[in-house]
Amino acid sequence: MTDAPTQISETIAANNVVLFMKGTKDMPQCGFSQRVAGVLNFMGVEFADVNVLADDAIRQGIKDFSDWPTIPQLYVNGEFVGGCDIVTEMTLSGELDQLFDQNEVAYDKEAADKIREANA
Repeated sequence: MTDAPTQISETIAANNVVLFMKGTKDMPQCGFSQRVAGVLNFMGVEFADVNVLADDAIRQGIKDFSDWPTIPQLYVNGEFVGGCDIVTEMTLSGELDQLFDQNEVAYDKEAADKIREANA
């Protein structure tokens, strides 16, 4: 059994986009996780979801790993992006699109624009 920091590092390294969240992308277990997973799903982003509720070591480990106190946590190409508020702001400002473009992450640009239009 690998320890939590190793498991977290390996998961982040193995996937372009990872969301550490409460629940799964198909069944989020908190509003903040639901919002971030919803944005990624709506934009058609392929991402790995890690349910922190399934493993207390991962739940605490990801907070220690990122030095960030809350979940969800989004990683793109190994870099910590942020939690719900940051991802929401980046989506609305277009910064998330730029991040995806820079990291060659496929997403639906029209869907991203629709999110911005709906929140304008």
